[in-house]
Amino acid sequence: MPIDMSVWQGRMDSEDGDAGRRIHQVVSKLNDDVEEGIALFGFCTDEGIRRNKGRVGAKASPQIIRQALANLPLHHALPFYDGGDVDCDDGNLVDAQQAVSNKVTHALQHHHFPLVLGGGHEIAWASFQGLAAHCLARHPHHVPRIGIINFDAHFDLRTPSGDAVTGSSGTPFSQIADWCQTRQWPFLYACLGVSRSSNTQALFNKADTLNVLTVEDTDIAPHTLNNVAQSLAQFMDSCDYLYLTIDMDVFPASVAPGVSAPATHGVDYPLVEHLIKLVLSAKDENGEQKIRLADIAEFNPNYDIDNHTARLAARLVWTITRGLSPRQAKRTDNTRLDSHQINTAHCDSQDKERCDDRS
Repeated sequence: MPIDMSVWQGRMDSEDGDAGRRIHQVVSKLNDDVEEGIALFGFCTDEGIRRNKGRVGAKASPQIIRQALANLPLHHALPFYDGGDVDCDDGNLVDAQQAVSNKVTHALQHHHFPLVLGGGHEIAWASFQGLAAHCLARHPHHVPRIGIINFDAHFDLRTPSGDAVTGSSGTPFSQIADWCQTRQWPFLYACLGVSRSSNTQALFNKADTLNVLTVEDTDIAPHTLNNVAQSLAQFMDSCDYLYLTIDMDVFPASVAPGVSAPATHGVDYPLVEHLIKLVLSAKDENGEQKIRLADIAEFNPNYDIDNHTARLAARLVWTITRGLSPRQAKRTDNTRLDSHQINTAHCDSQDKERCDDRS
């Protein structure tokens, strides 16, 4: 669908020159000729949430997050681009997820950092496929160690079945685990902020079986933050690349009322922000950031109060993107793969070595 740039509006402080710029003043349409930067995409659907018996309304969230983000001050090193939205009006979630996956892969091939605004958390299955396809397209004979870091009150490890046999907002990490097992890829998953009162014992058992790094919401507090940070650091050390995904229901309902499944306990924003900054600071042996991709899910504007959740989601985008740096390594290979090559290579390898997508 066409990219709607009309949402990017806000205050102008022209008397302050470039130092007074806000994000709406620098965002432009994403195309293949722009320099590397941050590529924003929207995933406009309630289909996965509906299948998971949640409160629908997240479909409208990408544009509302953009509106909240537009007026924030610019303190970023990389350009901002809007890559448009993917809708799922016909209920065909598989095709919609594939469309998002293709956008993520294409953005990565052009050295952008993709940041996807959901929609339900089924966006995670699409995001992961996009990153995996990118690795395979560039290095088909290597297997990456992709670490998934999920801030979420729920594991989202439900087994696809019934109405959700092709997926829902509750199944993405189960789908990723099955995909990895089939191809003999490592499944590296950390779920931070899990609520024991919102997940059955069966889901905790499944997480244990899959060796998920599990940190409950009650275990993330100022006096425990160093221990949580150490566990997260050990997890990240075992990964080649990082994929950060944030479900807005990880925050207390008093702070983030506009979500599909509000949390009674939740994790305070300053603690989550501290851990996100640790994710952004994780580097590989060449000094490059390990993070390659991020998304935000489950914001539901139908239940928001005075745009509290919208502003929080925008702050998360602002924090993540502000923490990104231009690639430090000099490129020696600027080859671009066309869409046919990318789709042909999409997630069908059974290779067992490590993948390095640095060019």
